[in-house]
Amino acid sequence: MQFKTAQGADVPEIGLGTYTLIGKECKKTVLNALEIGYRHIDTAQIYQNEREIGEALYTSGIEREEIFLTTKVWYTNLEHDAVLQSVEDSLRYLKTPYVDLLLIHWPNKQYSLVQTFEALLTLKDQGKVLNIGVSNFPPGLTRYVIEDLRIPVFTNQVEFHPFLGQFDLLDLTYDNDFLLTAYSPLAKGDVFLNETLNRIAAEYGKTAGQIALRWLIEQENVIAIPKATTAEHLRENIDLYDFELSDEHFDEIDQLDKTRRISNPSFAPDWDY
Repeated sequence: MQFKTAQGADVPEIGLGTYTLIGKECKKTVLNALEIGYRHIDTAQIYQNEREIGEALYTSGIEREEIFLTTKVWYTNLEHDAVLQSVEDSLRYLKTPYVDLLLIHWPNKQYSLVQTFEALLTLKDQGKVLNIGVSNFPPGLTRYVIEDLRIPVFTNQVEFHPFLGQFDLLDLTYDNDFLLTAYSPLAKGDVFLNETLNRIAAEYGKTAGQIALRWLIEQENVIAIPKATTAEHLRENIDLYDFELSDEHFDEIDQLDKTRRISNPSFAPDWDY
């Protein structure tokens, strides 16, 4: 496993996404991932699997300091005191005194970002959160948080895959020491149906999914959190370090249409902001 670094903290550049993993399947998958070698686990309050992930982390016997653990505050919990209470619940479910990273899951205009971040910074001061960041924040809002509010954003977790570019956000990372975390990096399986990715994959003896992940992590300041449930796919998603994309293949993936957004709920922000 290799790492990316922001604000002095190292993060495994491939983590396990756990959206839609619940119950026994979630616990089993996380345990399998940890046994295979994953040390970066991503969850969220709304996933309703923090309890199972906490049980898996405890059962694994792996030292807490070896694991980079992320959770997210749901967009209806962004009032100052609600943030504090909901994170206490998350820590209890996760069986940990701290998380490595706490994110605002989605922006919500009904709540003051200043008050929300005051709560996040309080949790950081208390040692319950080591790093803070955002998720699903468009470039303009991200710039406002970093430049106007002067918040030390560790990452912006956004949908990012060969069919959806995030290059404006990527440009922001270079001068502001933060990472982009790519969720749905396999475009919910659509990468496996793409002729270009499959053709490139055949040249390397890899899968289209591995090509998509390699394209992401070869970009500066990008990490990815693919979801997988089988041991085969878990291994496949971190078996990325015995090859590099040629400049020609990298550029070919760059040229794919980048306008296919999969996650766009009714409460999503203005993506062009």
